[in-house]
Amino acid sequence: MNSKPVTSVDVARKAGVSQSAVSRYFTPGASVSKKMAEKIRIAADELDYRPNVLARAMITGKSRIIGLIVYYFENQFYPEAVEKLSIALQENGYHVLLFMASNTINDVEPVIQEIMGYRVDGIIMVSVSVSSTLAERCRDLDIPVLLFNRDQPKDNLRAVTSDNRLGGELAAKALLRGQPKRVALLAGFSGASTQIDREAGFMAVLQEAGVELHSRADGNYHYTDAADAARQLFDVPDQPDAVFVADDHMALAALDVIRFEFNLKVPEDVAVVGFDDIPQAAWPSFNLTTIRQPINQMVSAAVAMLVDAIEEGNTDVRKVRIPPVEVIRGTTRS
Repeated sequence: MNSKPVTSVDVARKAGVSQSAVSRYFTPGASVSKKMAEKIRIAADELDYRPNVLARAMITGKSRIIGLIVYYFENQFYPEAVEKLSIALQENGYHVLLFMASNTINDVEPVIQEIMGYRVDGIIMVSVSVSSTLAERCRDLDIPVLLFNRDQPKDNLRAVTSDNRLGGELAAKALLRGQPKRVALLAGFSGASTQIDREAGFMAVLQEAGVELHSRADGNYHYTDAADAARQLFDVPDQPDAVFVADDHMALAALDVIRFEFNLKVPEDVAVVGFDDIPQAAWPSFNLTTIRQPINQMVSAAVAMLVDAIEEGNTDVRKVRIPPVEVIRGTTRS
């Protein structure tokens, strides 16, 4: 048995074409005629040839690998975002190397240091932040960094988010249509740009309507923390009759506590609005009114911006904010 690995030269010889033609065929975006491509495909299949990505990276200096850093998968928004980002990047000829990190800068930095060892062509950070020093180092190494569903307004970093301030405004208006008397806010992680912007938009509309915030608690974008925050909000004599929850994952926790621990009816006793429109929000058991993040548009914008930076050397730093959409279901009063 011949254990010698099949090379592009072997494929070229069998297909009757040049080695450079084989190389172009296996390079995303390169041009090869249909007739030649068919010859190469058949020869590669017969020889069971697979291109050596690492060897190509050493020659070209490009790995066609994107480092994807994710905070956590507990919230169903993130698995969907990672899946869509991965598919979109693959369609552009890139592969994803997935890393997990918490939402604090100190925990992210060692991860990025590790990613750099893989010679990634770019980095996408999903709802996590990076220090200015490390961002500058990535720029020095010509590794574009993009923030997805998070922004650092003071730093010169590419970012793609929904318009979170507008989303907070829409959430306030959805609750105010039911003429509530005691409006509460169940907030996410206080240091996140998403929380800051959503709360700012929400409070601006309340202020404009002459409505004071009844109460506020932090759920830190986690189910258990959100459940505790909901108990804090409702374990009082004058319970809220309307709550904006800063994401759907926490809203599901709040609904469970409101319904099963405090025996309140939604929306008759309490109206609830979430944010994201994760798949579970539409389930009949929750039927959650929410603010939908335009995830498909966000993914398209993020991938296009990163690929442009990698392949065209575009150093322009843009911050894209895509308007969210109100989705009315059964947890609010008309």
